[in-house]
Amino acid sequence: MSFPKEFKVNSPNVKYSENYIHAKFDYNTSSVQQVDGVLTVEPKTQTYVFRTDKKVRKTGLMIVGLGGNNGSTVTGAIIANKLGFSWQKRSATIKANYLGSITQSTTIRVGTVNNQDVYIPFNTILPMVHPNDLVIGGWDINGANLAEAMNRADVFDADLQKQLAPHMEKIKPLPSYYDPDFIAANQSDRADNCIKGTKEDALEKIRKDLKEFKETNKLDHVVVVWSANTERFADIMPGVNDTAENLLASIRHNHYEIAPSTIFAVACILEKVPFINGSPQNTFVPGVVELAHLHKVPIGGDDFKSGQTKLKSVMVDFLVNAGIKPVAITSYNHLGNNDGKNLSAPKQFRSKEISKSNVVDDMVESNQILYKPGEHPDHTVVIKYVPAVGDSKRAMDEYYNEIFMGGSNTIALHNTCEDSLLASPLIIDLCILTELMGRITYKVSDDGSTSLETGDFESFHSVLSILSYLLKAPMVPDGTPIVNALFRQRACLENILRSCVGLPPEDHMLLEFKAFKQLKHPSAFKKQ
Repeated sequence: MSFPKEFKVNSPNVKYSENYIHAKFDYNTSSVQQVDGVLTVEPKTQTYVFRTDKKVRKTGLMIVGLGGNNGSTVTGAIIANKLGFSWQKRSATIKANYLGSITQSTTIRVGTVNNQDVYIPFNTILPMVHPNDLVIGGWDINGANLAEAMNRADVFDADLQKQLAPHMEKIKPLPSYYDPDFIAANQSDRADNCIKGTKEDALEKIRKDLKEFKETNKLDHVVVVWSANTERFADIMPGVNDTAENLLASIRHNHYEIAPSTIFAVACILEKVPFINGSPQNTFVPGVVELAHLHKVPIGGDDFKSGQTKLKSVMVDFLVNAGIKPVAITSYNHLGNNDGKNLSAPKQFRSKEISKSNVVDDMVESNQILYKPGEHPDHTVVIKYVPAVGDSKRAMDEYYNEIFMGGSNTIALHNTCEDSLLASPLIIDLCILTELMGRITYKVSDDGSTSLETGDFESFHSVLSILSYLLKAPMVPDGTPIVNALFRQRACLENILRSCVGLPPEDHMLLEFKAFKQLKHPSAFKKQ
């Protein structure tokens, strides 16, 4: 079955108007109480009404680290797709595409027809920005134009680079803020395009850049993504970065413990611009989170989840849910791009180690049959800088597991990740989904009587935990469980979008095909 030209839900719980989609949705959950060893579960239903603004805003994507491997790859890929480029790769002709993007290259099941599943493209369930329409800009501590940056990164094939060069050389990053205390000393030779002055000067310059980018390109909306060097962790210091007020005062006083990424985040929040942290450092100190909440500006992070960690979240979920006990997980990486060079410094490596190591915690804690309280697998992460491999990161993992009756099982994986070609589609998805979340509002009713269009609608929490599928250290609001299991994260994202058009969550029960009356003569059964 071919994809339909239009998608629409026919239901009394859904109303399409010129400007909005309104959808009533019954959310089923459960509360649990344990008294004297007896666990009591009480099902509950709460009615939500979701309102989605149908007008897709003209959106700009600004990347901190625009001249890096990810920044030049995202920019080049969007230009190549927009202009319909194709190029030779040995004997094959490759056409520009968005493989690896969930918004552009995946589908959502919406039902069955003639006993066949029906799927629609992910980006048709609700109106979304098309990546070809994104306006790209950003900052970098290195002043090379993007044609030079693309050549330096050496991610694209030579034939594609030649086609892109005339377009990329016109794009030059804005000066960025450089603080050598937060990134490795080996980055100093690249730092020739820096904002001068104090941290307050940097804050004001970034705010000015955001305003001018939006005005010059006549944009309705801007999303900023940090794809620059991994920073060391910032110390959380009372009176410095623990509250919004203290954080703003510390920037004014040029305090040494305020990281460049935090300054970018603050500038974005003050300009009502969503900020996504694609690196593992703790950009979102408590003061930033409070500031985002006060200004109702979306933030999300941390660290793009593209290769080894994404696979780890699948493997551990599979093992634990199969009743197999991982007792040791050893991960070894070697990479040769500038990210690897920066991570060769101990403090920057520690930031990455934390984001990679915590990815299994929620899955381990979900099974107290396998693990006693406080027990965890031995989890080791090693990263080595090997310039020869360039952007093709090598990731090797060993899972040592305890199985039935004292037996053991070892799974060893080798994964060659073309790092920037995996991360770049995530940057695009993060921008598209963040823009979409800004057009969705909701209201809640306890008695199920909520009307579709009247009443007060509110935005999602400023911490966009819905982006967790794309980020390896998902940030969530206080009191919200952290979920790292990949398929649960994908289901969360998909089901929220389904609820916005009045569709129930995908439960995969297929009861309509399991009832006794549906059974056919044995000769009619197909082998599975």
